[in-house]
Amino acid sequence: MCAFLALNGSGIYTASAQGAGTLSGDLMLNANFFSRDSAIGADNSLYNNYLSGGESWLALRYSNYGFTGFLRMDVFNNSNLKNPTAPMSGFGIGAWSISKSIKNLSITGGYIYDQIGTGILFRAYEDRGLLIDNALAGIRLKYDFTEHFSVKGFTGQQKNVFDRYNPIIKGLAAEGDFSIGKKVFMSPGAGVINRTLDNASLNAIVTKVEQKPVSERFSPPYNMYAFSAYNTLTVGDFSWYVEAAYKTKEAINNLNNVDLINKPGNVIYTTLNYARKGIAVTLTGRRTENFVMRTSPGEVLLNGMMNWQPIIAQIRPQRVIARYTPASQEVSELGGSANMLLSPSDDYDFNLSYTHINTIEDLKLYREIYGEANIRSVKNTLIDVGLQYMEYNQQFYQQKHEMIYAITPFAEVTYKVKRNQSLKVQAQYMYTKQDYGSWAFLGLEYAVAPQWSFAVSDMYNIKPTDGRAAEHYYNVFVAFTKDAHRFSLAWVKQVEGINCTGGVCRYEPAFNGLRLSITSSF
Repeated sequence: MCAFLALNGSGIYTASAQGAGTLSGDLMLNANFFSRDSAIGADNSLYNNYLSGGESWLALRYSNYGFTGFLRMDVFNNSNLKNPTAPMSGFGIGAWSISKSIKNLSITGGYIYDQIGTGILFRAYEDRGLLIDNALAGIRLKYDFTEHFSVKGFTGQQKNVFDRYNPIIKGLAAEGDFSIGKKVFMSPGAGVINRTLDNASLNAIVTKVEQKPVSERFSPPYNMYAFSAYNTLTVGDFSWYVEAAYKTKEAINNLNNVDLINKPGNVIYTTLNYARKGIAVTLTGRRTENFVMRTSPGEVLLNGMMNWQPIIAQIRPQRVIARYTPASQEVSELGGSANMLLSPSDDYDFNLSYTHINTIEDLKLYREIYGEANIRSVKNTLIDVGLQYMEYNQQFYQQKHEMIYAITPFAEVTYKVKRNQSLKVQAQYMYTKQDYGSWAFLGLEYAVAPQWSFAVSDMYNIKPTDGRAAEHYYNVFVAFTKDAHRFSLAWVKQVEGINCTGGVCRYEPAFNGLRLSITSSF
């Protein structure tokens, strides 16, 4: 059989064997070179002993004769991605799968990424920035009864780096879409999940339960069941999504992760959107009570997560604002947000929003008032200015200090120097008397499309608290892109704090050193 490689118009290599079959892949590589800086707390064993570390992922995909195969190799060498203070090393097959469609039936075996609804009930997904990779190692079947109605089922164990968690997860979901007349559309769905504990996990729970006072003891079950129903209703300019979920009683960690309680759980989540020319309004709400979906209650932080909770607060790109992003809560949260986008003309956009988050017990967690304006009336220039007022319960989210009150004005100006060149200036100032105190941020970025990008920035602790010294956190960055390959090199000095992606957050210690990143598609 004759095979050859060809470069298509997107810069992606494909392999053909007598006209049938394609081979593609991608590479992602990160390397950290640690430079000790005791002044900011960057002085653990990574800086003193290991000096460097990194991680990489190499994936291949091949399709032929109706089959699709996927294989990914994962490499960790003194990586601090899973645990920011302790290095992890390992090498092996991180994920693989084989799938085949036979008329209306799709079969997938191996490591499966999928979700039910928004993911509140079940979500197997990957986020390399936080080293979340909770693929389901098992088998999935999906049958399309019609073009508008399908059912899928799966079973397996959740991935844990190169191993698997022992409990068994089984799931079933049905989804459809149909219209009522010409202006009403509905996309309903429902799902069910069953997780069965193994003996070792159950015995660990029993041991903890037996340490409780006799009056508080309970008999933990092997099986947990969870159910959800969801629907998107679109009527003209309105779109309404609602999802409700319930899980049966089981042992979970309480709000402080210090004790086991025997509770059922529930979630209700909804978004209402209205959009027409010149205006868009979005209302979001969520109530969560004891909806902890883990492979077992022995898993905490980002370990053993079976689902994903949608975030109420919006993710802000501004560097100083992003320090205080509220993580979604599993045990107790009641929150809502309202956002309005106004576009009176092609030259102006105005974004206004309010976010309000408490626990169910009415403990204040987060408040935000946010306003932003995008101005395009100046030739070759995009101006973005805004202001945020925030109240953030750092004692609850990070177990330190108290409620943080902050006001942050910000501005960003992008000037088109030439057809393929642009200059961007960012300025931010956060005024607060809590935590580290006030911050000033200034960044400059110059881009030469499509190949080069240069950036320098300084985040300065301008009014430190608690006797801290006023520290500069410099960043210098350069990136080069050629076809499907991208190389970046940065010197990073980073303050300790919380890093969030999509509402999932983790603590990261201070960092000082060189970071190299390479991504490639082939």
